[in-house]
Amino acid sequence: MTQTRTTRLERGRSALGPALELVHTGRAPTRAVLTAELGVTRATAGVVAAELETLGLIRVDSRPTAAAGAQGRPSHRLAIDPDGPVALAAQVHADGFRAALVGLGGRTVATAPGAMSVPADPVHVLTAVVEAGAELLRRTGRRCLGAGLAVPSAVAEPEGAALNPLHVAWPAGAPVREIFAERVREAGVLGPAGTPVTAFTGNDINLAALAEHRHGAGRGSRDLLCVATGHRGVGGALVLDGRLHSGSSGLALEVGHLTVNPEGRPCYCGSRGCLDVEADPLAFLTAAGRDAGPEVSLLRQAADLLRTEYGDPAVRAATGQLIDRLGLGLAGLVNILNPDRIILGGLHRELLAADPDRLRAVVADRSLWGRSGGVPILPCTLDHNSLVGAAELAWQPVLDDPLGALAGQREKRA
Repeated sequence: MTQTRTTRLERGRSALGPALELVHTGRAPTRAVLTAELGVTRATAGVVAAELETLGLIRVDSRPTAAAGAQGRPSHRLAIDPDGPVALAAQVHADGFRAALVGLGGRTVATAPGAMSVPADPVHVLTAVVEAGAELLRRTGRRCLGAGLAVPSAVAEPEGAALNPLHVAWPAGAPVREIFAERVREAGVLGPAGTPVTAFTGNDINLAALAEHRHGAGRGSRDLLCVATGHRGVGGALVLDGRLHSGSSGLALEVGHLTVNPEGRPCYCGSRGCLDVEADPLAFLTAAGRDAGPEVSLLRQAADLLRTEYGDPAVRAATGQLIDRLGLGLAGLVNILNPDRIILGGLHRELLAADPDRLRAVVADRSLWGRSGGVPILPCTLDHNSLVGAAELAWQPVLDDPLGALAGQREKRA
């Protein structure tokens, strides 16, 4: 490395993380855009991009070509290295669990077949899902830089305990992060330095919101509200000024326990008529007069019913009922949080597609001053967004400090 390049890299070292995040989220498709976004010289941006390429994280187009009709010098295109490292992502939900390998850019590299049952002992299910992920790593030969787990529960910080796993038969306060980390160590999932990768855990809807904000329907939003059904219950998450807001101890946005029908169904929390039991897949199937079968997940049963039998009067009435309940809850959240965008996942995405005007009208009618009623309401766009979000937890240390995260790899190459 020449002295000039060394000097430029020293100046640009602090820009490595921000540069990688810009490419990771698709906001810097070319070196020219990267230069402008970082506020550095073109030469420094070139050295930073080259260093990220040396680390095996991105690829820089060596022969840039100008787009048709473009003016000026063509810029080198930047892209995530498709053969680069991955994060092991795992998700547990009420109807099963799944493991995947997710690369930078939110791209799923490999997915293990999902399981359809969740043992009451969290050790058993986390052992199974980590083993599935470790097998994917062995089969693909990919480098792993971290592991992330999404669970259907509020996760208390800093201990990583699942406080209220209402829809899986785990004990309250189960130390899921500790168990997950132990299983990752036992499975021999090693990072660049040859030591076990760091394991992270978060609430599934929080992680879905994080993934959608970086790679999906929430991209470009500053204050993003996400509400989704999951396989059971209703969850919510908030991204404020680009960062996931989890509150002082990880318990923010438990929106499932907003009361939307005071005379409604008893909720697991001890209250009555909460969103959790008034606007989830089981509530929809019940309102439509359909029995929930054990052979397919509740979310899939409800979504399939809505898509294929919307003309049935009972299904249409159930749709309207859930939209009204959901809209009431969203209006309350809009009045408190004033988001600039709302995204809906799970069954709520299907409800939005079925009757978008009705849902938006309910939110507008209940929102203050009329202005809040105009907030865009959009469907989530990522498949398995909680899995992608779990990977985002594992990617964050790399985005913060690429050189530090890959120090062991650099030593081996040297």
